[in-house]
Amino acid sequence: MSLIANLFGHSPVRPMQQHMRAAVACAREVLPLVESMVAGDLDALRERRQTIDRLEHEADEIKHEIRSHLPRRLLMAMERRDMLEIQDHQDSIADVAQDIAELADQRGMVAPPSLGEPLLALARRVVAACEQGERVIDELDELVETGFGDREVARVTEMIAELGRIESETDVLCDAAARALFAIESELGVGTVFWHQVILWIADLADYAERVGNRLRLLLAR
Repeated sequence: MSLIANLFGHSPVRPMQQHMRAAVACAREVLPLVESMVAGDLDALRERRQTIDRLEHEADEIKHEIRSHLPRRLLMAMERRDMLEIQDHQDSIADVAQDIAELADQRGMVAPPSLGEPLLALARRVVAACEQGERVIDELDELVETGFGDREVARVTEMIAELGRIESETDVLCDAAARALFAIESELGVGTVFWHQVILWIADLADYAERVGNRLRLLLAR
């Protein structure tokens, strides 16, 4: 039996937690990727892309295993549809991290000096949002074991609220990075389009992490 099949023998949520960890590992690598873009180190940039590609592949393997073994109905309020919708948002974190790395490597993107700090500030807070999303999903087994008890539900709800607060901060940082970019649009020319896409994709990582939390919030509200 596969690792995922074995995990399902103990808890149906542990593979979901493993998948989220793999997805967030991809997002976490975006920060050193941006650091290499700011430093103008294209060799490091390529290495970061290779790492993200490998991690995204691992996340995909877990995803396929989950979809092969996830039962039609899980426990209590948790249904197959709930878990698959949460997993889709988790998967998007890994996929978008890979998209960022591919575009940055393919174009050999070196950040203009005035764009460096806004990009780094955004990436740092985005990673914090993804890590908060991981902490939320890490509570799934506790929720199940306590039968979605009021105390555990209240604790997870507050964690989800904190995730929302962090995501709101990334919106502000995304706006600041975009403004810094458009201030040098005349210098970058067509390159502005690609830098803007990178900024939006980085911010999307936090958005998908928040969607993970919001989907779980809906489940808790039943």
